[in-house]
Amino acid sequence: QVQLGESGGGLVQAGGSLRLSCTASGRSFSSYAMGWFRLAPGKEREFVARIRGSGGMTYYADSVKGRFTIFRDNAKNTVYLQMNSLKHEDTAVYYCAASQGLHGLQTAYNEYDYWGQGTRVTVSS
Repeated sequence: QVQLGESGGGLVQAGGSLRLSCTASGRSFSSYAMGWFRLAPGKEREFVARIRGSGGMTYYADSVKGRFTIFRDNAKNTVYLQMNSLKHEDTAVYYCAASQGLHGLQTAYNEYDYWGQGTRVTVSS
């Protein structure tokens, strides 16, 4: 069992930056691929970014590529999402998720086994 807790959300002006953190409880954190998803009002849950357990392979949604960076510190059981050049359309609740899978793009929510409670990001225009 893995429990995930996000932090770092808040209110920021367009063009600004935020760093989200997600800390996992339990063992074997490095064996999980970690993903970030977001849910905006009136929209479906959207994949944002994913990183493999070793931290060597990342994948991003086109909407955030070049602006967001996902990275992890396995010694701290933590995955991060650095968000730069934020836009109003990035406003959403951001969730981290853990996947036991080892293959595929892992961009679908049903590929993930554990989810955090979410942290709200609001970008003012």
